[in-house]
Amino acid sequence: GAFNMTHGATLGAHAVTHAALRAGIEPGEIEDVLMGCSLTEGATGQNIARQIVLRAGFPVGVSGLTVSRMCASGLQTIALASQRVMSGEGDIYIAGGVESISCVQADINMHMISDPWLRENKPDIYMLMLQTAETVAKRYNISRERQDAYGVRSQQRASAAQAEGKFQDEIAPIKTLMAA
Repeated sequence: GAFNMTHGATLGAHAVTHAALRAGIEPGEIEDVLMGCSLTEGATGQNIARQIVLRAGFPVGVSGLTVSRMCASGLQTIALASQRVMSGEGDIYIAGGVESISCVQADINMHMISDPWLRENKPDIYMLMLQTAETVAKRYNISRERQDAYGVRSQQRASAAQAEGKFQDEIAPIKTLMAA
């Protein structure tokens, strides 16, 4: 829960700053910072990628592009940055994702959140990830016990890898405010 009250711009700026430092890249060399975000409002709204660029102290000439493709947002930014490099549009991009669900979910704007025609004719477009997971589990006959075992094994492996120092090059410690 240490990140619960940490603004998305603070989290993202910390990550992109350390990514640039570790890559040995001067911020002014960066063509664009692409950040994926599922809920682009509140603490992750108002073009959060641009906020991250400015919060990181990068030059104002470095642009920021926010991508919202729900759960695939961060991966989409990596694909977009790769395509831009391959097409010759530029050479240096930072791409990733940022989310601060604790800061936006409680106060999510529900005003006109669904279109009546879509709700009637294509209701699956509003399916939550939990519902999607249940559908996939049924479709492929994956029991809850098997899912739980996989989740536990994944957490155990991540914990062991961190204890063994395998994430040392990926983790950049940050101080946070704990929620009261």
